[in-house]
Amino acid sequence: MYNNMILADEAASEIKEKVAEVLGEDLVENVSGLQKFLNDVWQGFIDKLPTIIFAIILLILGVLVSKLTVKLMGKALDRSKMDLTINKFLRSMVKIILYVLLITIVLTVLGVPMTSIIAVITTAGVAIGLALQNSLSNLAGGFLILFAKPFRVGSYISVSGAEGTVTDINILYTKLMTLDNKAIFIPNGIASNAVLTNVTMADKRRVDHVFSISYDADYKKAVTAIGKALDRIPKILRGEGETPFVRMSAHSASSIDITVRVWCNTSDYWDVYFDVIENVRMQFIEENIEIPYQQVDVHMK
Repeated sequence: MYNNMILADEAASEIKEKVAEVLGEDLVENVSGLQKFLNDVWQGFIDKLPTIIFAIILLILGVLVSKLTVKLMGKALDRSKMDLTINKFLRSMVKIILYVLLITIVLTVLGVPMTSIIAVITTAGVAIGLALQNSLSNLAGGFLILFAKPFRVGSYISVSGAEGTVTDINILYTKLMTLDNKAIFIPNGIASNAVLTNVTMADKRRVDHVFSISYDADYKKAVTAIGKALDRIPKILRGEGETPFVRMSAHSASSIDITVRVWCNTSDYWDVYFDVIENVRMQFIEENIEIPYQQVDVHMK
């Protein structure tokens, strides 16, 4: 065995000498240096392997604990009956903070100095801040929405040409669902700076309609008919300041226009909107009140 080892070493030396003769001493030294470097890297990896395994386990456990923490916090917030907008926003913020802390802890376990981590985070923060100015604007917009509360989850809003029911307010965007069930994502920076209409902020809304009758029709009879039609709609409010409004509003080219305004609960808006149209139409038919068609009088000489 010992003789075999001696023969192997002598063979390796001869091969090295031959390679040196063919390729030159510098290349052989470079190959030897590379081999030494790879050996050092491998040895360092073997030495650090327990720490790396521990860091991976810590990362997995940290992710599970973070998810569990967010879930438990969500349940606690739900029991506290906190505003749904603040509830969802806090969940997003806490989730991000927990993951940042977890990554910092894992890097510390791997032996990365805390000063280096802070320096990297600071540098990355500056670089990200310059590259993602719009995103930071959206983040600031999220905080403005959270504290100013121009709308909340469940509100029906119109902003920048889009409208729908708010289903989620994240740290960067607001999600709307349209009446035909399409999702619209609006950056918080736009939602906080644009002219915004919150349709459902108040408890009551006014329903406006204009009905036209012929010039030959009896105006007072038409007003009475509209009143009868409105009386059949129980969702119309009739409290103080909520009396239905029925008045002539215009002498149009082919008709007399009657404006109708009634109040209802915000949740009943669309029911009342269509009920008014349908009931007035039925009442006009019942009382033979003529609805005009556009007419053009031609005078010939």
